[in-house]
Amino acid sequence: MTQQHSALRQFWARHRFKLNGLVLILPFWFLYQSFDLQFPPALPKAQLGPYAVTAMPLSEDGPYAHHGEWVKDYYLQWCAGCVEKIRQGFLLVSETEPDLASLSRDHSSLLHGNKHGLHVHARTPQQLKAGDKLWLIIEDWQGQVYSHHWVL
Repeated sequence: MTQQHSALRQFWARHRFKLNGLVLILPFWFLYQSFDLQFPPALPKAQLGPYAVTAMPLSEDGPYAHHGEWVKDYYLQWCAGCVEKIRQGFLLVSETEPDLASLSRDHSSLLHGNKHGLHVHARTPQQLKAGDKLWLIIEDWQGQVYSHHWVL
């Protein structure tokens, strides 16, 4: 047995319990980090006709690739009872207001969730440019279309 191999065995014999302890402690560290969520600040509250909404990005990270396009995740908190009155809605980044008819034919940027709030993978360019806005377009069950935008 070489001297290097012997030194390695002595090192392992001396420090293996420390490594095992570290392996046992790390899951608790990651569990603690998962309970300490930090979200970016919400965008200003918006009024779309009778509906009030607050949009919040779910991370400060940039867009990511999702089903062949670049998206960023948002959470939308609506006024009490508003979600049930919305037939369809879309959130995406664009310079100009998108057309609801063209958005309805596509599956991206569609609001989805439950009565407590809606989530969306908002279609966005990989790099924002001057003039880009975050557009929220909704249609209620009576066919009324409302839109709002936030300047990015």
